[in-house]
Amino acid sequence: MASEKTLILDSEQIDQRIIRMAYEIYEHNIERKKLILAGVSDNGFKIASLINDQLSIISEITTNIVKVDINKEQPLKEEIQIPLTKKELENQSIIIIDDVLNSGRTVAFVLKAFLNVHVKKIEVATIINRSHKAFPIYPKYVGYELATTINEHVEVIVSGNDKGAFLY
Repeated sequence: MASEKTLILDSEQIDQRIIRMAYEIYEHNIERKKLILAGVSDNGFKIASLINDQLSIISEITTNIVKVDINKEQPLKEEIQIPLTKKELENQSIIIIDDVLNSGRTVAFVLKAFLNVHVKKIEVATIINRSHKAFPIYPKYVGYELATTINEHVEVIVSGNDKGAFLY
């Protein structure tokens, strides 16, 4: 028996949260001239692009959007890919963006890719924070806090006709 999906955020609500998160990012980084938005493949990158669109409307901050390629199921099996050099990351402010933050495991492994360079700061943004932390990773920017059981699954779709966040 397939589990039924429950809509937790519709398309308009996701858009509202993206806008709010962009304002929060701007408020906390108003003194910065440049930010790196590191979207975790694939949905995190799509969300980073949407946040970037809003930041370009409300601020003068220059952003560099990069896709962080990671094997979420087996993060130690393959090298994490970030299309920037150490020199390009040096002294930068980075926001790691993903769709759902559950245990913090994926973000913890993504951090590994940034730890061999001196950056100004690293922050985390997510549309859905499930708060099942097994790793000490807490997002600074959250679209929606959701209390779930560990067995439930959350899926975020950020484009197309099925745009929304679903619990099943």
